[in-house]
Amino acid sequence: MQDSHTSESAQSAVEDAIISGILSARIRPGTRLSENQLASLFSVSRTRIREAMMRLETRGIVTVSPRRGWFVVEPSAEESIKVYEARRVIEYGLLRNLSGISGEGLKILADHLDEEKAAITKGDRQRLTCLMGDFHIRIAEIAGNEIIIDVLRDLTARTILISMLYQSDFHAQQSHDGHCRIFEALKAADFHTAAELAIRHLDEVETGLDLTRRPDPLYELRNSLSLQPLSPSPKE
Repeated sequence: MQDSHTSESAQSAVEDAIISGILSARIRPGTRLSENQLASLFSVSRTRIREAMMRLETRGIVTVSPRRGWFVVEPSAEESIKVYEARRVIEYGLLRNLSGISGEGLKILADHLDEEKAAITKGDRQRLTCLMGDFHIRIAEIAGNEIIIDVLRDLTARTILISMLYQSDFHAQQSHDGHCRIFEALKAADFHTAAELAIRHLDEVETGLDLTRRPDPLYELRNSLSLQPLSPSPKE
């Protein structure tokens, strides 16, 4: 029988794997998460999987449908607005209250920006999606506040789900430029400006969303068959 520590470790591994899959855009909104399949993959009981799913549900990452099972959330337009509001509050406060940033921290961010630039050059959208979200988490990690790291990681995962649903065009260069401006302010130890730039950056990303779009229920099949999405019917 698994002891409590082993059980908690298994649950955390399941949660971390799902969050990581979303952050890297490998898991899409609406993806069904089978208890049986996850139990087999992680070599744990369905009870442990269910406990992990319940914890992810409280974090706003998954939802349960009676008799159908667990699914990755598909944020509504209203939820999307609230997620961005929450990110503005947290990231502005985080940057505004920084008292300093080490040379090692700056190097971590500089190396990260180099990775973004390389991914843009290669046109690797999946890698870019991961990197664009990670930039903000890296800042929280450098600040060293574990609570903010966990909250921002979940909010970033939800932001990526929002982007997959509502972002019609991927403005990688614009996002990268926004990150570069924040980095330059951090390098100059101008944390007030860095906080203001973070707000501007999030505003730009949210402005690029089309919250009137509806999820494509045939996405997986359409993608498998390499079919293009149908154009909307012209309005009469």
